[in-house]
Amino acid sequence: MGLHQRYSQFLGGFQPEMQTLLSKEREDEIRRRLTAAFDDMMRVLYKQQGAQLSVEVMATPKVQEFVQTHASVLDSSFQQVPMSETMRRRLQRSDYIFSGLKTFHELNEAFPSLLDENGNRKPFEQFLNDVQKIDNTYNANYLRAEYNFAHSSATMAAKWEQFAEDGDRYNLQYRTAKDNKVRPEHAALDGVTLPMSDPFWETYYPPNGWNCRCSVVQVRKSKYPTTPHDEAMQRGEEALQRDTKGIFRFNPGKEQKTVPDYNPYTIRRCNDCDVAKGNIKLARAFVPECDLCQACQLLRGLAQKEQGKDLAAQERIEAREAANKWVEQHLPKIPMPNGTIARRLEVQNTQTGDKLVINKGFFSEVYAKNIKSRLLAETIRLATKAEYWIPDARYIRIEAGRHHAFDFKVYQAEIDGVTIEFKAKMVDGEIIMYNMRIIQ
Repeated sequence: MGLHQRYSQFLGGFQPEMQTLLSKEREDEIRRRLTAAFDDMMRVLYKQQGAQLSVEVMATPKVQEFVQTHASVLDSSFQQVPMSETMRRRLQRSDYIFSGLKTFHELNEAFPSLLDENGNRKPFEQFLNDVQKIDNTYNANYLRAEYNFAHSSATMAAKWEQFAEDGDRYNLQYRTAKDNKVRPEHAALDGVTLPMSDPFWETYYPPNGWNCRCSVVQVRKSKYPTTPHDEAMQRGEEALQRDTKGIFRFNPGKEQKTVPDYNPYTIRRCNDCDVAKGNIKLARAFVPECDLCQACQLLRGLAQKEQGKDLAAQERIEAREAANKWVEQHLPKIPMPNGTIARRLEVQNTQTGDKLVINKGFFSEVYAKNIKSRLLAETIRLATKAEYWIPDARYIRIEAGRHHAFDFKVYQAEIDGVTIEFKAKMVDGEIIMYNMRIIQ
Protein backbone atom coordinates (compact mmCIF):
# COMPACT_ATOMS: atom_id res chain seq x y z
CA MET A 1 0.00 0.00 0.00
CA GLY A 2 1.39 3.43 -0.98
CA LEU A 3 1.88 6.34 1.38
CA HIS A 4 -1.15 8.30 0.20
CA GLN A 5 -3.37 5.22 0.43
CA ARG A 6 -2.15 4.59 3.98
CA TYR A 7 -2.79 8.20 4.82
CA SER A 8 -6.29 8.01 3.41
CA GLN A 9 -6.94 5.01 5.65
CA PHE A 10 -5.42 6.81 8.63
CA LEU A 11 -7.74 9.76 8.10
CA GLY A 12 -10.75 7.54 7.61
CA GLY A 13 -12.47 9.71 5.05
CA PHE A 14 -10.63 12.96 5.69
CA GLN A 15 -11.27 15.67 3.10
CA PRO A 16 -9.07 18.75 2.57
CA GLU A 17 -11.99 21.06 3.35
CA MET A 18 -12.72 19.25 6.63
CA GLN A 19 -12.79 21.54 9.65
CA THR A 20 -9.71 21.91 11.78
CA LEU A 21 -9.33 23.12 15.33
CA LEU A 22 -7.18 25.92 13.91
CA SER A 23 -8.70 29.32 13.23
CA LYS A 24 -8.40 30.63 9.68
CA GLU A 25 -6.01 33.35 10.84
CA ARG A 26 -3.84 30.86 12.72
CA GLU A 27 -3.83 28.43 9.79
CA ASP A 28 -2.72 31.17 7.40
CA GLU A 29 0.11 32.11 9.74
CA ILE A 30 1.24 28.47 9.97
CA ARG A 31 1.11 28.09 6.20
CA ARG A 32 3.38 31.11 5.76
CA ARG A 33 5.90 29.74 8.25
CA LEU A 34 5.89 26.25 6.79
CA THR A 35 6.06 27.44 3.17
CA ALA A 36 9.09 29.59 3.95
CA ALA A 37 10.78 26.71 5.77
CA PHE A 38 9.82 24.30 2.97
CA ASP A 39 11.36 26.55 0.32
CA ASP A 40 14.61 26.75 2.30
CA MET A 41 14.61 22.97 2.65
CA MET A 42 14.14 22.57 -1.11
CA ARG A 43 17.25 24.72 -1.64
CA VAL A 44 19.17 22.16 0.39
CA LEU A 45 17.63 19.31 -1.57
CA TYR A 46 18.50 21.02 -4.86
CA LYS A 47 22.18 20.71 -3.98
CA GLN A 48 21.93 16.95 -3.51
CA GLN A 49 23.85 14.84 -6.00
CA GLY A 50 23.57 11.17 -6.92
CA ALA A 51 20.81 8.80 -7.93
CA GLN A 52 19.10 8.64 -4.55
CA LEU A 53 18.51 10.87 -1.57
CA SER A 54 21.14 10.77 1.16
CA VAL A 55 19.59 10.15 4.58
CA GLU A 56 22.20 12.45 6.15
CA VAL A 57 20.40 15.43 4.60
CA MET A 58 17.94 15.06 7.49
CA ALA A 59 20.56 16.40 9.91
CA THR A 60 21.32 19.60 7.96
CA PRO A 61 20.28 22.88 9.65
CA LYS A 62 17.61 23.90 7.12
CA VAL A 63 15.95 20.49 7.11
CA GLN A 64 16.01 20.43 10.90
CA GLU A 65 14.52 23.92 10.93
CA PHE A 66 11.61 22.65 8.84
CA VAL A 67 11.14 19.60 11.09
CA GLN A 68 11.16 21.79 14.19
CA THR A 69 8.71 24.24 12.63
CA HIS A 70 6.28 21.46 11.77
CA ALA A 71 6.67 19.86 15.20
CA SER A 72 6.02 23.19 16.92
CA VAL A 73 2.68 23.44 15.11
CA LEU A 74 1.64 20.05 16.49
CA ASP A 75 2.97 21.04 19.93
CA SER A 76 0.77 24.12 19.91
CA SER A 77 -2.32 21.90 19.68
CA PHE A 78 -1.92 20.98 23.35
CA GLN A 79 -0.26 24.12 24.66
CA GLN A 80 -3.22 24.83 26.95
CA VAL A 81 -3.78 21.21 28.05
CA PRO A 82 -2.67 20.79 31.71
CA MET A 83 -0.14 18.00 32.23
CA SER A 84 3.25 17.43 33.84
CA GLU A 85 6.27 18.87 32.09
CA THR A 86 7.65 15.36 31.74
CA MET A 87 4.58 14.25 29.81
CA ARG A 88 4.63 17.43 27.74
CA ARG A 89 8.26 16.92 26.71
CA ARG A 90 7.63 13.31 25.75
CA LEU A 91 4.64 14.25 23.63
CA GLN A 92 6.72 16.98 22.00
CA ARG A 93 9.41 14.40 21.29
CA SER A 94 6.77 12.25 19.62
CA ASP A 95 5.75 15.24 17.49
CA TYR A 96 9.38 15.78 16.49
CA ILE A 97 9.90 12.14 15.43
CA PHE A 98 6.60 12.14 13.54
CA SER A 99 7.44 15.45 11.83
CA GLY A 100 10.90 14.20 10.94
CA LEU A 101 9.63 11.02 9.29
CA LYS A 102 7.00 13.02 7.45
CA THR A 103 9.75 15.36 6.20
CA PHE A 104 11.78 12.35 5.07
CA HIS A 105 8.85 11.30 2.86
CA GLU A 106 8.47 14.82 1.49
CA LEU A 107 12.15 14.92 0.53
CA ASN A 108 11.92 11.51 -1.12
CA GLU A 109 8.86 12.54 -3.06
CA ALA A 110 10.45 15.82 -4.16
CA PHE A 111 13.85 14.34 -5.08
CA PRO A 112 12.85 12.96 -8.54
CA SER A 113 11.61 16.43 -9.51
CA LEU A 114 15.21 17.64 -9.64
CA LEU A 115 15.49 16.26 -13.18
CA ASP A 116 13.43 16.91 -16.28
CA GLU A 117 12.17 14.24 -18.68
CA ASN A 118 15.57 14.19 -20.39
CA GLY A 119 17.47 13.55 -17.20
CA ASN A 120 18.82 17.09 -16.95
CA ARG A 121 18.75 19.14 -13.74
CA LYS A 122 15.99 21.72 -13.83
CA PRO A 123 16.56 25.41 -13.04
CA PHE A 124 15.84 25.93 -9.32
CA GLU A 125 12.74 28.08 -9.85
CA GLN A 126 11.19 25.43 -12.07
CA PHE A 127 12.02 22.71 -9.52
CA LEU A 128 10.54 24.80 -6.70
CA ASN A 129 7.37 25.40 -8.69
CA ASP A 130 7.03 21.67 -9.45
CA VAL A 131 7.22 20.65 -5.79
CA GLN A 132 4.63 23.13 -4.51
CA LYS A 133 1.94 20.47 -4.80
CA ILE A 134 3.91 18.34 -2.31
CA ASP A 135 4.04 21.27 0.10
CA ASN A 136 0.30 21.87 -0.24
CA THR A 137 -0.61 18.17 0.19
CA TYR A 138 1.59 17.49 3.21
CA ASN A 139 1.60 20.85 4.97
CA ALA A 140 -1.97 22.03 4.43
CA ASN A 141 -4.30 19.11 3.77
CA TYR A 142 -2.58 16.48 5.91
CA LEU A 143 -1.54 18.95 8.58
CA ARG A 144 -5.16 19.75 9.45
CA ALA A 145 -5.74 16.12 10.34
CA GLU A 146 -2.45 15.79 12.20
CA TYR A 147 -3.11 18.88 14.29
CA ASN A 148 -6.53 17.61 15.39
CA PHE A 149 -5.16 14.15 16.12
CA ALA A 150 -2.24 15.52 18.17
CA HIS A 151 -4.69 17.60 20.20
CA SER A 152 -6.95 14.61 20.91
CA SER A 153 -4.04 12.31 21.77
CA ALA A 154 -2.45 14.85 24.11
CA THR A 155 -5.76 15.56 25.84
CA MET A 156 -6.29 11.86 26.51
CA ALA A 157 -2.63 11.40 27.53
CA ALA A 158 -3.09 14.13 30.14
CA LYS A 159 -6.21 12.37 31.46
CA TRP A 160 -4.31 9.08 31.66
CA GLU A 161 -1.61 10.79 33.70
CA GLN A 162 -4.26 12.02 36.13
CA PHE A 163 -5.85 8.56 36.31
CA ALA A 164 -2.44 7.07 37.17
CA GLU A 165 -2.41 8.96 40.47
CA ASP A 166 -5.27 6.74 41.67
CA GLY A 167 -4.43 3.56 39.77
CA ASP A 168 -7.15 0.98 40.23
CA ARG A 169 -8.75 2.81 43.13
CA TYR A 170 -11.44 3.74 40.59
CA ASN A 171 -12.58 2.07 37.39
CA LEU A 172 -12.38 3.80 34.02
CA GLN A 173 -15.46 4.12 31.84
CA TYR A 174 -15.56 4.73 28.08
CA ARG A 175 -17.96 7.46 26.99
CA THR A 176 -18.97 8.85 23.61
CA ALA A 177 -20.18 12.39 22.92
CA LYS A 178 -23.75 10.95 22.99
CA ASP A 179 -25.12 12.92 20.04
CA ASN A 180 -26.24 12.08 16.50
CA LYS A 181 -22.69 12.50 15.18
CA VAL A 182 -21.35 9.51 17.13
CA ARG A 183 -20.27 6.70 14.84
CA PRO A 184 -22.26 3.48 15.45
CA GLU A 185 -19.09 1.48 15.92
CA HIS A 186 -17.89 3.88 18.62
CA ALA A 187 -21.32 3.88 20.24
CA ALA A 188 -20.80 0.16 20.85
CA LEU A 189 -17.99 1.06 23.28
CA ASP A 190 -20.04 3.51 25.30
CA GLY A 191 -20.21 2.43 28.93
CA VAL A 192 -17.39 -0.13 28.88
CA THR A 193 -16.13 -0.07 32.47
CA LEU A 194 -12.85 -1.66 33.53
CA PRO A 195 -9.93 -1.12 35.93
CA MET A 196 -7.12 1.07 34.65
CA SER A 197 -4.80 -1.96 34.66
CA ASP A 198 -7.00 -3.94 32.24
CA PRO A 199 -5.22 -4.56 28.88
CA PHE A 200 -8.33 -3.26 27.10
CA TRP A 201 -7.09 0.31 27.58
CA GLU A 202 -3.80 -0.44 25.83
CA THR A 203 -5.65 -0.91 22.54
CA TYR A 204 -9.00 0.87 22.72
CA TYR A 205 -8.24 4.02 24.71
CA PRO A 206 -9.33 7.12 22.72
CA PRO A 207 -8.83 8.63 20.23
CA ASN A 208 -10.01 5.66 18.19
CA GLY A 209 -10.16 7.29 14.80
CA TRP A 210 -10.06 10.52 12.88
CA ASN A 211 -11.98 13.27 14.70
CA CYS A 212 -12.88 10.81 17.46
CA ARG A 213 -14.60 12.73 20.29
CA CYS A 214 -14.79 9.80 22.70
CA SER A 215 -13.41 10.13 26.20
CA VAL A 216 -12.78 8.14 29.37
CA VAL A 217 -13.73 9.07 32.94
CA GLN A 218 -13.11 7.68 36.41
CA VAL A 219 -16.12 6.08 38.11
CA ARG A 220 -16.69 4.58 41.54
CA LYS A 221 -16.53 0.80 41.58
CA SER A 222 -19.68 0.60 43.65
CA LYS A 223 -21.73 2.62 41.15
CA TYR A 224 -21.08 0.83 37.85
CA PRO A 225 -20.66 -2.91 37.20
CA THR A 226 -17.41 -3.97 35.57
CA THR A 227 -17.68 -5.08 31.94
CA PRO A 228 -16.40 -8.63 31.36
CA HIS A 229 -12.96 -8.38 29.74
CA ASP A 230 -13.77 -10.62 26.77
CA GLU A 231 -16.95 -8.67 26.04
CA ALA A 232 -15.06 -5.36 26.18
CA MET A 233 -12.38 -6.64 23.79
CA GLN A 234 -15.05 -7.85 21.35
CA ARG A 235 -16.77 -4.47 21.42
CA GLY A 236 -13.41 -2.79 20.89
CA GLU A 237 -12.68 -4.98 17.90
CA GLU A 238 -16.04 -4.06 16.39
CA ALA A 239 -15.35 -0.36 16.96
CA LEU A 240 -11.99 -0.49 15.17
CA GLN A 241 -12.90 -3.00 12.48
CA ARG A 242 -12.16 -0.44 9.77
CA ASP A 243 -8.68 0.10 11.19
CA THR A 244 -7.40 -3.10 9.58
CA LYS A 245 -3.76 -1.96 9.82
CA GLY A 246 -3.97 -1.20 13.53
CA ILE A 247 -2.86 2.40 13.25
CA PHE A 248 -5.24 3.69 15.92
CA ARG A 249 -4.72 0.87 18.41
CA PHE A 250 -2.53 2.59 20.97
CA ASN A 251 -2.75 4.43 24.29
CA PRO A 252 -1.18 7.92 24.03
CA GLY A 253 -0.99 8.29 27.81
CA LYS A 254 0.67 4.96 28.51
CA GLU A 255 3.02 5.24 25.54
CA GLN A 256 3.48 8.99 26.09
CA LYS A 257 3.22 9.67 22.36
CA THR A 258 0.88 11.82 20.29
CA VAL A 259 1.12 9.46 17.32
CA PRO A 260 1.68 5.68 17.40
CA ASP A 261 4.90 4.19 16.08
CA TYR A 262 2.96 2.75 13.17
CA ASN A 263 1.44 5.65 11.27
CA PRO A 264 1.11 6.81 7.65
CA TYR A 265 4.85 7.59 7.47
CA THR A 266 6.13 4.31 8.88
CA ILE A 267 5.65 0.59 8.35
CA ARG A 268 3.83 -2.07 10.37
CA ARG A 269 7.10 -3.46 11.73
CA CYS A 270 7.66 -0.17 13.59
CA ASN A 271 5.08 -1.41 16.13
CA ASP A 272 7.60 -3.96 17.42
CA CYS A 273 10.83 -2.03 16.88
CA ASP A 274 13.07 -1.73 19.96
CA VAL A 275 14.47 1.56 18.69
CA ALA A 276 10.97 3.09 18.59
CA LYS A 277 10.31 1.76 22.09
CA GLY A 278 13.39 3.59 23.36
CA ASN A 279 15.57 0.59 24.22
CA ILE A 280 18.89 2.38 24.03
CA LYS A 281 21.08 -0.68 24.45
CA LEU A 282 19.48 -2.47 21.53
CA ALA A 283 19.39 0.76 19.56
CA ARG A 284 23.17 0.99 19.68
CA ALA A 285 23.47 -2.48 18.22
CA PHE A 286 20.71 -1.91 15.69
CA VAL A 287 21.72 -2.02 12.02
CA PRO A 288 19.18 -0.11 9.88
CA GLU A 289 17.97 -2.22 6.99
CA CYS A 290 16.36 0.54 4.90
CA ASP A 291 16.45 4.31 4.40
CA LEU A 292 13.37 4.77 6.58
CA CYS A 293 15.05 2.92 9.46
CA GLN A 294 18.20 4.98 9.02
CA ALA A 295 16.22 8.21 9.04
CA CYS A 296 14.30 7.08 12.13
CA GLN A 297 17.47 6.22 14.05
CA LEU A 298 19.09 9.50 13.04
CA LEU A 299 16.06 11.50 14.20
CA ARG A 300 15.84 9.68 17.51
CA GLY A 301 19.52 10.29 18.12
CA LEU A 302 19.08 14.01 17.46
CA ALA A 303 16.02 14.14 19.71
CA GLN A 304 17.79 12.35 22.54
CA LYS A 305 20.80 14.64 22.30
CA GLU A 306 18.63 17.76 22.37
CA GLN A 307 16.33 16.69 25.16
CA GLY A 308 19.13 15.33 27.29
CA LYS A 309 20.35 18.87 27.91
CA ASP A 310 17.61 19.83 30.35
CA LEU A 311 15.55 16.70 30.92
CA ALA A 312 17.31 15.18 33.92
CA ALA A 313 17.12 18.12 36.34
CA GLN A 314 13.45 18.87 35.64
CA GLU A 315 12.43 15.23 35.88
CA ARG A 316 14.14 14.90 39.25
CA ILE A 317 12.20 17.86 40.59
CA GLU A 318 8.90 16.54 39.25
CA ALA A 319 9.57 13.02 40.52
CA ARG A 320 10.17 14.25 44.06
CA GLU A 321 7.10 16.49 43.98
CA ALA A 322 4.96 13.62 42.68
CA ALA A 323 6.15 11.34 45.49
CA ASN A 324 5.52 13.94 48.19
CA LYS A 325 2.07 14.69 46.80
CA TRP A 326 1.12 11.01 46.77
CA VAL A 327 2.30 10.51 50.34
CA GLU A 328 0.21 13.45 51.54
CA GLN A 329 -2.90 12.27 49.73
CA HIS A 330 -2.76 8.49 50.17
CA LEU A 331 -0.81 7.48 53.28
CA PRO A 332 -3.06 7.73 56.36
CA LYS A 333 -1.78 9.20 59.62
CA ILE A 334 -1.37 6.41 62.19
CA PRO A 335 -0.67 6.86 65.95
CA MET A 336 2.50 4.97 66.91
CA PRO A 337 3.23 3.18 70.25
CA ASN A 338 5.79 5.86 71.14
CA GLY A 339 3.13 8.57 70.91
CA THR A 340 4.18 9.95 67.52
CA ILE A 341 2.10 10.14 64.35
CA ALA A 342 3.40 8.46 61.18
CA ARG A 343 2.14 8.18 57.63
CA ARG A 344 1.98 4.49 56.77
CA LEU A 345 -0.10 1.83 55.06
CA GLU A 346 0.01 -1.96 55.54
CA VAL A 347 -0.50 -4.20 52.49
CA GLN A 348 -0.51 -8.00 52.72
CA ASN A 349 1.36 -10.22 50.28
CA THR A 350 -0.80 -13.22 49.37
CA GLN A 351 2.15 -15.59 48.80
CA THR A 352 3.91 -15.14 52.14
CA GLY A 353 1.16 -13.61 54.24
CA ASP A 354 3.59 -10.82 55.19
CA LYS A 355 2.16 -7.40 55.95
CA LEU A 356 4.45 -4.92 54.21
CA VAL A 357 4.50 -1.35 55.48
CA ILE A 358 4.57 1.55 52.98
CA ASN A 359 5.82 4.76 54.56
CA LYS A 360 7.36 8.07 53.54
CA GLY A 361 10.88 6.69 53.96
CA PHE A 362 10.23 4.20 51.14
CA PHE A 363 9.74 7.00 48.63
CA SER A 364 12.76 8.91 49.91
CA GLU A 365 14.94 5.83 49.46
CA VAL A 366 13.55 5.03 46.00
CA TYR A 367 14.27 8.59 44.94
CA ALA A 368 17.81 8.55 46.33
CA LYS A 369 18.72 5.19 44.83
CA ASN A 370 17.33 6.02 41.35
CA ILE A 371 18.25 9.71 41.12
CA LYS A 372 20.79 9.13 38.33
CA SER A 373 18.57 6.74 36.38
CA ARG A 374 16.75 7.85 33.24
CA LEU A 375 13.86 5.77 34.62
CA LEU A 376 13.54 7.85 37.80
CA ALA A 377 10.15 9.38 36.92
CA GLU A 378 8.72 6.01 35.86
CA THR A 379 10.11 4.30 38.98
CA ILE A 380 8.50 6.88 41.25
CA ARG A 381 5.19 6.53 39.35
CA LEU A 382 5.21 2.78 39.85
CA ALA A 383 6.19 3.19 43.52
CA THR A 384 2.99 5.18 44.10
CA LYS A 385 1.04 2.10 42.95
CA ALA A 386 2.72 -0.21 45.49
CA GLU A 387 -0.53 -1.12 47.24
CA TYR A 388 -1.69 -2.71 43.98
CA TRP A 389 1.42 -4.73 43.10
CA ILE A 390 2.49 -5.83 46.59
CA PRO A 391 -0.33 -8.42 47.04
CA ASP A 392 0.64 -10.46 43.97
CA ALA A 393 4.42 -9.96 44.22
CA ARG A 394 6.63 -13.09 44.09
CA TYR A 395 8.94 -13.70 47.05
CA ILE A 396 12.49 -14.31 45.74
CA ARG A 397 15.01 -14.53 48.58
CA ILE A 398 16.45 -13.19 51.84
CA GLU A 399 19.32 -10.78 51.33
CA ALA A 400 21.79 -9.93 54.09
CA GLY A 401 22.21 -6.23 54.80
CA ARG A 402 25.83 -5.38 54.04
CA HIS A 403 25.72 -1.84 55.39
CA HIS A 404 22.69 -2.19 57.65
CA ALA A 405 21.90 -3.98 60.90
CA PHE A 406 18.91 -5.68 59.30
CA ASP A 407 18.23 -8.11 56.46
CA PHE A 408 15.91 -7.72 53.47
CA LYS A 409 13.18 -9.74 51.86
CA VAL A 410 13.41 -9.43 48.07
CA TYR A 411 10.34 -9.64 45.80
CA GLN A 412 9.50 -9.20 42.13
CA ALA A 413 6.23 -7.87 40.72
CA GLU A 414 4.57 -6.96 37.43
CA ILE A 415 2.79 -3.66 36.92
CA ASP A 416 1.72 -1.93 33.68
CA GLY A 417 3.75 -4.45 31.68
CA VAL A 418 6.94 -3.65 33.64
CA THR A 419 8.91 -5.99 35.94
CA ILE A 420 10.12 -4.46 39.19
CA GLU A 421 12.25 -5.79 42.02
CA PHE A 422 11.83 -4.43 45.53
CA LYS A 423 13.30 -4.94 48.96
CA ALA A 424 11.58 -4.79 52.33
CA LYS A 425 13.66 -4.47 55.49
CA MET A 426 12.98 -6.68 58.49
CA VAL A 427 13.29 -4.54 61.58
CA ASP A 428 11.60 -4.40 65.01
CA GLY A 429 9.23 -7.22 64.09
CA GLU A 430 7.95 -5.40 61.00
CA ILE A 431 8.58 -5.73 57.27
CA ILE A 432 8.95 -2.21 55.89
CA MET A 433 9.21 -1.30 52.22
CA TYR A 434 12.76 -0.08 51.59
CA ASN A 435 13.63 0.30 47.91
CA MET A 436 12.70 -0.75 44.35
CA ARG A 437 14.02 -0.67 40.81
CA ILE A 438 12.79 -1.43 37.30
CA ILE A 439 14.33 -4.54 35.75
CA GLN A 440 15.23 -3.88 32.11
